[in-house]
Amino acid sequence: MTGALTSAYEPIYRRSIEAPESFWAEVAEGVAWEKTWDRVLESDRAPFYRWFVGGRLNTCYNAVDRHVEAGHGDRDAIIYDSAMTGTKRRITYRALQKEVAVFAGALRNLGVGEGDRVVIYMPMVPEAAIAMLACARLGAVHSVVFGGFAPKELAKRIDDAQPKLLVSATCGLEPNRTIAYKPLLDEAIEASVHKPEHCVILRRAECDATLVDGRDVWWDDAITGVEPAACVTVEATDPLYVLYTSGTTGVPKGVLRDNGGHAAALAWSMKTVYDIGPGDVFWAASDIGWVVGHSYIVYGPLLAGATTVMYEGKPVGTPNPGAFWRIIEDYKVKVLFTAPTAFRAIKRDDPECTYLEGHDIASLKYLFLAGERCDPDTLNWARDVLHVPVIDHWWQTETGWAMAADCAGLGLLPVKDGSPTKPVPGWDLRVLADDGTEVAAGTIGNIVVKLPLPPGALPTLFHNDEGYRKSYLSHFPGYYETSDAGYMDEDGYVYIMSRVDDIINVAGHRLSTGGMEEVLSGHPDVAECAVIGVADPLKGEVPVGLVVLKAGHDRDEAGIAKELVGRVRSTIGAVAAFKRVLIVRQLPKTRSGKTLRNVMRAIADGKEPAIPATIEDVTVLGEISKAFSRETVGDAR
Repeated sequence: MTGALTSAYEPIYRRSIEAPESFWAEVAEGVAWEKTWDRVLESDRAPFYRWFVGGRLNTCYNAVDRHVEAGHGDRDAIIYDSAMTGTKRRITYRALQKEVAVFAGALRNLGVGEGDRVVIYMPMVPEAAIAMLACARLGAVHSVVFGGFAPKELAKRIDDAQPKLLVSATCGLEPNRTIAYKPLLDEAIEASVHKPEHCVILRRAECDATLVDGRDVWWDDAITGVEPAACVTVEATDPLYVLYTSGTTGVPKGVLRDNGGHAAALAWSMKTVYDIGPGDVFWAASDIGWVVGHSYIVYGPLLAGATTVMYEGKPVGTPNPGAFWRIIEDYKVKVLFTAPTAFRAIKRDDPECTYLEGHDIASLKYLFLAGERCDPDTLNWARDVLHVPVIDHWWQTETGWAMAADCAGLGLLPVKDGSPTKPVPGWDLRVLADDGTEVAAGTIGNIVVKLPLPPGALPTLFHNDEGYRKSYLSHFPGYYETSDAGYMDEDGYVYIMSRVDDIINVAGHRLSTGGMEEVLSGHPDVAECAVIGVADPLKGEVPVGLVVLKAGHDRDEAGIAKELVGRVRSTIGAVAAFKRVLIVRQLPKTRSGKTLRNVMRAIADGKEPAIPATIEDVTVLGEISKAFSRETVGDAR
């Protein structure tokens, strides 16, 4: 435990839990309302809570127009940098206001109005953010689907959202390949039951497309001669967007986000969690298709009057492991927010961080990591090379913003490796046993949030209250079930060990695969790793480690594997029954960087895996299958 307790965290957190209505009413004063709320919190339909009932506002006005009206129109709103095309572009708040208002007018001319849905299927270009904000301007509901998503999955989302219109582009760009979006879009619409009335297509120079007469229109043609649209005031409880996350039944779950609570919570989180204020440069190295892109590429920074960076590229390979350092230097980034997998990739390809040499990154004050559990080795490596606080924080698509974090805007707390620190104000975190009783400090259990959830979290699923109740509220009445397992220590620090599904039962002992991954990742030759439980006729389940080694290592792989087995057995004990390590080239992941442990588990057990549409590289699965079928490296049995 390091650091000095200089934080204002404790009294603010206590107030947020003990007096949530007055606390959030004060927070919401940071948002521009056309009409203030009648009730801060409506509990009449618990467990379906609503915040700021009766309040009226417009999210686009709060994110764009009010900054122009306040005299900050010349401040950069969006900095766009494409490593794929070499394009660099700065968009001021005044220019953004104009472009959003014109595109909103184009959508209005195509029949989009308040409450209508618009599906956005776009690459990482400024027009994607402009389309999102244009929907918010009209009071329409956007649903962003990750660009390049498989047609079958896109069709499911079209049928659930029933959009009046789709916005897309001719292509997306990946290192060494161009992904033509239009054929995928056409195939999805052909497969869907619901047929959108129109599609607006952004033409990119790298790929052309054929339009469908009467349905499709080029972006540039759609905005020609259009009267800009004014902001439409909506209820605070009206939906802003729907973001789909994969459901266990194969039917995507539409996470719903409202306007009022979302604007208040995100604006507040920018200062409190990230220490970002007006004019600061914030970079969330993610994609607008994920919740991070919604919250912290588009809405959060703009609500705060900050400058947001949109980067079309990768942490490595576009062109090298120094890509992040270039962006930080070029745009004077104050805070970088990315997934741990990005830093694992940099560490793997450039373990000595030689590409950092010659780059001036003095502007960087904090690195925030989220999206998956961050092993202490990666966090400490990043801290050593960047010489800034590296803050692991924890949240989900459903929550919309951080549940646990070291809140930089309140003054940093002492650090404990392996912990995303304490619950963020507003989040009443508890750890429960399977029977719903609270467990003692240090005991692994189910991490839950006592209801009501704070503003900014999902109030329900889109057109699916029962699905919301069943998925999140039924197992522990009165609580939101995160489906993450972990514990809180005697100081109230939170430790996320794994998904509930990744707690394995070895001969009656409940063990966290995350704890084993932490041990493996501490080996000096390991770039990243995953531990999964595979079926065993004697013990029920046994853990197997899959390990990616750092580039340039010159040691015998079998020797490394045996060392890894020894590390786990000496640290966790023989009870873990950890005997197998497989050395692989890379781990299968989603495009957001989450490791597909369930897919690897199915492969290991000889089952047909359910391969998600978000998988980054399906060819990796062949290598994983071969790894399980060959003689195990490092088998200590």
